[in-house]
Amino acid sequence: MEDVKVYMVVNLQVEDKDTYLKYEKGFFPILKRHGGEFITYDDSFEHMEGSEPLTGGRMIIFSFPSESAAKAWYNDPEYQELAKFRRDGAPLKSLSMVKGLPPRN
Repeated sequence: MEDVKVYMVVNLQVEDKDTYLKYEKGFFPILKRHGGEFITYDDSFEHMEGSEPLTGGRMIIFSFPSESAAKAWYNDPEYQELAKFRRDGAPLKSLSMVKGLPPRN
């Protein structure tokens, strides 16, 4: 099967803004290098149903042109080094990769 666009859906809690800002500043160049595109973030999202995400957390959505590009981004040693700031400043509730498949007929 040909690679399809994938979406990364993140739920995290910013606990240390200064530390997380170091992550944010380095995040975008690495995202772009892997063909990623930032879509949106929301600090006041509304949870409608199911297990509740982090209260007062942040939802972030970004995409990659393929699953292989997303995995290359995540496994990039420079990203993993940078991610230490995210782990210290904004613990994750979840990081999910969602394939952008068309609806079935």
